[in-house]
Amino acid sequence: MAPSSKTAPELAAFAAHDHAGCASSTLHRAQAVAQEKGARLTPVRLRALEILLEEHRAMGAYEVLERLAADGFGNQPPVAYRALEFLVETGLAHRVRRLNAFAACMHPGEDHAPVFLICRTCGAVAEAEAEGVRVALMAAAAAVDFTVERATVEALGLCPRCVEAEGAGGAA
Repeated sequence: MAPSSKTAPELAAFAAHDHAGCASSTLHRAQAVAQEKGARLTPVRLRALEILLEEHRAMGAYEVLERLAADGFGNQPPVAYRALEFLVETGLAHRVRRLNAFAACMHPGEDHAPVFLICRTCGAVAEAEAEGVRVALMAAAAAVDFTVERATVEALGLCPRCVEAEGAGGAA
């Protein structure tokens, strides 16, 4: 499958782009969302979000903790877990359950239904819009009078760079 020429934020993880600009604009949107919600983006919360935005991949809490500790925020697990929990609760980050990790939300403040595309080789994670998947899930749940409280859709495969590097010619 050839890489898409689409340059939307959800494809940034799999395409060459101005990552510093991408991270900076997402961070500014996240700060505005936190302010609109009256949520306090403390220095440790802000740094945790900056760490998540440094790469388009999900990071485990202990990896975030190591980075926070290196920046002088303490080395006790609750430091990272509280910051990450806040970011998830305010919609500034997502939990990627398959990886037991966290990724910065690329659409802070927007009502969206993401699906996480996880490259099994390089670990890149793209947050792609999946409204159609959400609609289908809600219809299936409604058909059996089930109320969905939370749903996370995650797909494991190969990003365009890894497909090319492996010479696979397509996703598995």
